[in-house]
Amino acid sequence: MPVEQPAGLVLDTYLPREDVRDAFVSPTVPSLSALEAGTLVGTSSLRRKAQLLNRRPDLTVVEFRGNVQTRLKKLEEGVAACTFLAMAGLNRLGMSHVATATIETQDMLPAVAQGAIGIERRGDDARAAEMLEAIHDGPTGHRLAAERAFLAALDGSCETPIAGLAELDGGTLRLRGEILRTDGSEALADDQSGDIADGPEMARAMAQGLLDKAGDGFFDWR
Repeated sequence: MPVEQPAGLVLDTYLPREDVRDAFVSPTVPSLSALEAGTLVGTSSLRRKAQLLNRRPDLTVVEFRGNVQTRLKKLEEGVAACTFLAMAGLNRLGMSHVATATIETQDMLPAVAQGAIGIERRGDDARAAEMLEAIHDGPTGHRLAAERAFLAALDGSCETPIAGLAELDGGTLRLRGEILRTDGSEALADDQSGDIADGPEMARAMAQGLLDKAGDGFFDWR
């Protein structure tokens, strides 16, 4: 979902968030850490590719597209030894058993808004707003407000290797963010906490701080 909505549309309703983690999927290897040097890893996600190569530059990443069933078939055919899928998607499909292992967020920070379902509506439709208010999940809304502000300040999209995750603890919001070069050669990250109400402002400041650290040329992949 774009961080800026078309004129007349608003995105202000979210359902309770699913599992935000990535799943490691392989018919032959038990975990990401067990991969041997040179192993073929299949993914079409720029974020996952960059994160993987940043941590394991000895691995080889190959393009891996298609729906869940197509990707599982490619694994069976040996196109790659493993791949990554969102746990949220597997859970919603009733296929959580497909995950060989889950990857904790400290090891692979997820994409902004991963695991969330948002509902877009017309900004002048008061009746729709009233109905949607009944199913809106406030905590998810606060988390996504910060994450999407972070992404917007970086001018990011699904075509950029950016990761971000907001978590709540009482009245405190913790935001972790990461930007990477597409080849994984460099990663910059930050971790900040503050009042929930200040989440979007904190996110924008974090994004600017990372941009300042990145300097000229970091985003040559755009």
